[in-house]
Amino acid sequence: MTTAEATARDAGDRREIADLVSRMFRSYDRRELDEETTARFVADDAHVTTPVGTARGRAAVARLNAEALGRFDRTQHQATDLLVEVAPDGATARAGWNALMTHVHHDSTLRGRGPNANPLLVVGGYWHGTLARTAAGWRFDSLAIEPVWHTGDPPPLG
Repeated sequence: MTTAEATARDAGDRREIADLVSRMFRSYDRRELDEETTARFVADDAHVTTPVGTARGRAAVARLNAEALGRFDRTQHQATDLLVEVAPDGATARAGWNALMTHVHHDSTLRGRGPNANPLLVVGGYWHGTLARTAAGWRFDSLAIEPVWHTGDPPPLG
């Protein structure tokens, strides 16, 4: 492979991974959290670590996402400052980005907390993961969320 071909492949990989992150966040906010949709973003044996738990395997990741995001009426996830490092062999990559995650509480949560309840939980943090090139394109085989700050109260657990 020539240097120009390698540069073009690397640029294409970076675009594909950036699109993967954007599509993943959009699926969260649209509540497309089933296993079939999750397969568009994570590998079969993916390992995910979040503030509300960990999961291994695509089905478990889909359940964890549905449980975590189901605690809110709606959400908006924003990714910025994506950094991608594709391994020289082109088979694996690492990615990390900053995220602003806005969560709107269910009306029932707000009623339980009283008239002065904050309707939002806003979290800023880092996401990072490793990816593998598959026949279907890039997929995360590990993914972790590291909250850095938040404002508002988390939802009730249970």
